[in-house]
Amino acid sequence: LPVYLLDRDEASLDRGMELVGKQLDEEVKKGRLTTEAMNEKLGLVTATIEYSHIHDADLVIESVFEDHNTKKEVFRRLDEICRQGAILATNTSTLDINEIAGVTRRPQDVIGMHFFAPASKMKLLEIVRADKTAEDVLATIMDLTKSIKKTAVVVGVGFGFVGNRMFLPYLREAQLMVLEGVLPDRIDKVAIEWGMAMGPFAVMDMSGLDVFYRIYQQFTDKPNKYCYFPLANVLYEMGRSGLKSGAGFYQYQGRQPLTDPKLAEIARSQAEKHGISSRDISDDEIIERLLFAMINEGALILEEGIAQRPGDIDVIFIHGYGFPRYRGGPLCYADTVGVQKIYEGICKYRKRYGEGLWTPTGLLRDLAERGELISTTN
Repeated sequence: LPVYLLDRDEASLDRGMELVGKQLDEEVKKGRLTTEAMNEKLGLVTATIEYSHIHDADLVIESVFEDHNTKKEVFRRLDEICRQGAILATNTSTLDINEIAGVTRRPQDVIGMHFFAPASKMKLLEIVRADKTAEDVLATIMDLTKSIKKTAVVVGVGFGFVGNRMFLPYLREAQLMVLEGVLPDRIDKVAIEWGMAMGPFAVMDMSGLDVFYRIYQQFTDKPNKYCYFPLANVLYEMGRSGLKSGAGFYQYQGRQPLTDPKLAEIARSQAEKHGISSRDISDDEIIERLLFAMINEGALILEEGIAQRPGDIDVIFIHGYGFPRYRGGPLCYADTVGVQKIYEGICKYRKRYGEGLWTPTGLLRDLAERGELISTTN
């Protein structure tokens, strides 16, 4: 597919093209691509800083920083420049697409295409259908995802859509347990042994704590169920952005994570500041808190209709978050454990941490009372 790569200046374009070249060169070294094929692909990319060059594009995918004002400004310009009938997509991971579509004169042509990092390798693509997205636009994008070999799931508009919204309570509990005295490397080890491809802290460091900082800034009433004294913010403000800066929850030697003795000291200081006591936490509790928080949010997403069915949520986590396939996804796992046990566990943590963090959803309560599976929910 011929592609224009549009950026704000030549230096940014050069960095982008260099990254594309490195990714393709890596495929050549692994024997997955010939040199001729690599050069052919690079020849399909035209780098530009001129919006006028994308006037005839069939599809534009915006991927600027997670900032509402910046994205709206980009969409105002796209609305002016792009031909009628062009599809305008946003790669936002959390923001309200209805608001973004609202700054254009063609909200029916606006849709969300949330790629997962690294986009060249991750299979998942959350397709976010806004309130006014046209049927043919949705159908066209679903068809396109097949040609670019992605696994697409259609979701509705809501903070964090499905994947990130469920992942934030998971990260919340991971960070709270560090404040309670558990080291990040132990939590990551337990999560990996349970089956996750990466632990929560390795994920945050790889993604960049600056990314999470911008997400957390969207919350005005802290603490709340999505970010409870986020330790990631403290580290970011100390200049620790994760792998890219050489330090985050871990120290890095190249790409190799190493336990950072300073982290325990930082966590103790923050725990004292917020009145959080150290306590013994078992491996079983680590898994329960990580997974039960995620499952409870997933049930709420089903209640609100952001996801159409439980299986959609499971597909998102298997293909986008390294959830172990043999466990079937978080909601399939909930059925394996037993919805009643999940509900009782959430109630147990509600007594310890309060309604603000652990409020069981009505759906889980009803299913537990009736002894039904969450996978059968319509």
